[in-house]
Amino acid sequence: MTADLILVLDAGTTSTRAIAFNLAGAIVASAQRPLTQHYPHSGWVEHDAGEIWRLSRDCLIDVADQVGAPRIATIGITNQRETMVFWDRTTGEPVSHAIVWQDRRTADVCAALQAAGHEPTVQATTGLVLDPYFSATKIRWAIDNWPAVADALADGRLLVGTVESWLIWKLSAGTRHVTDATNASRTLLMRLDDCSWDDGLLALFGVPAAILPAITDCAGPLAATALLGGDTPITGSAGDQQAATIGHACLAPGQVKATYGTGCFLLAHAGPVAPVSTHRLLSTVAWRIGGVPAYALEGAIFTAGAAVQWLRDGLGIIASSSETEALAQSVADSGGVVFVPALAGMGAPHWQPGARGTLTGLSGGTTRAHIVRATLEAMGQQTADLVDALAADGVPAARLRVDGGMVANDWLCQNLADSLGVVVERPRIIETTALGAAMLAGVGAGMFADLAAAAAAMSAPDRSFAPAIDPAARQARRDGWAHAIRQTLAR
Repeated sequence: MTADLILVLDAGTTSTRAIAFNLAGAIVASAQRPLTQHYPHSGWVEHDAGEIWRLSRDCLIDVADQVGAPRIATIGITNQRETMVFWDRTTGEPVSHAIVWQDRRTADVCAALQAAGHEPTVQATTGLVLDPYFSATKIRWAIDNWPAVADALADGRLLVGTVESWLIWKLSAGTRHVTDATNASRTLLMRLDDCSWDDGLLALFGVPAAILPAITDCAGPLAATALLGGDTPITGSAGDQQAATIGHACLAPGQVKATYGTGCFLLAHAGPVAPVSTHRLLSTVAWRIGGVPAYALEGAIFTAGAAVQWLRDGLGIIASSSETEALAQSVADSGGVVFVPALAGMGAPHWQPGARGTLTGLSGGTTRAHIVRATLEAMGQQTADLVDALAADGVPAARLRVDGGMVANDWLCQNLADSLGVVVERPRIIETTALGAAMLAGVGAGMFADLAAAAAAMSAPDRSFAPAIDPAARQARRDGWAHAIRQTLAR
């Protein structure tokens, strides 16, 4: 049987998936399992790393059984970024829950570091701002507050890493403790210029270098696993947003994508030199291959699909996310309702971890359709904030390539185009994150010469949405949104 498929493990925030792609970018088989969310306190979000591993293992085996394990040439991994896993090098088991990227428990620590004047140095070194979103303060908090983590550190047993690092450790039976450069760039501990751990930042955050993984390329011989019955190579790895950027073939400077999942993350390819944002965007590694990094500017929105989930599970005004398109279309507008979905603080360009959501403009005539429409409209306005900041940083978006579960909604895509005033392009396969990981793995395994060749074979657009409202109407929406943002930040 010919080994002609690339198997991707996509370890996301709310679910874990495995997807087998052929070399034309078509999905041949898939498996998915939901991931349990743990909320021990307000603003805290945790995962069971053991569950992440079990779901990942089961999904990989499920897809291998569907297609036949001998057909799998290589494995690529993509993952929720910034989430930190803590495990015992001797037992290979977690010593605590993982602290998830959405978690806000270290907001006070970040505020104290800002007040002490550390942010300019941190941003110049890492491209990031001081925010609990990133990993370093999570690591220190766990050492200081969870005795099992502190004991493992004292005994020399503690290892930490982002989710892909944990999964590679487990898949390789504990022989490889590595992290790819994209994930490392999200920790507040890695130098952007040479992709190495920075001694000064390790000291600032109190993170021992010995517990960290080695930083690797995103494509190449990263590890191997016997899970599928042979010695299957793992040759691709990237954080989910960087993988989606690759899956969209944003391979030239200025090309921009946005992924709409639990949150929304916009990345603009910035080329071979790390960009410097003056409008509160992030500089990050887009990928590193052959030891050479490419860079991106990024804007992070913490609540996107999670807002629709809240409509369903928190308010109970919809039974499923699929209802939102018809409800949004059932009213002419939002009836003056504006929703700022700061359910987990506000990301770029505001960076207010203590902000909370606001729902304004309610009246006796407000219906659930108006609230649903306002929730979807917020996706466009939040994205417009990022696109405006991107343009102010010198990278105007001529079009926006979108992916993620939310963009199956045609109304949402059209609203994005109307809100931004640019063409929105949706790909043929909206599982673009997994596709990007497959492209990296294909390059790493020598199945493609480079990312351009992988993109030519595997990536293709599906449909474009052009702006359909006049600039005055667009500006009126922007003005209403800006007023709601001021109300939110004034609380």
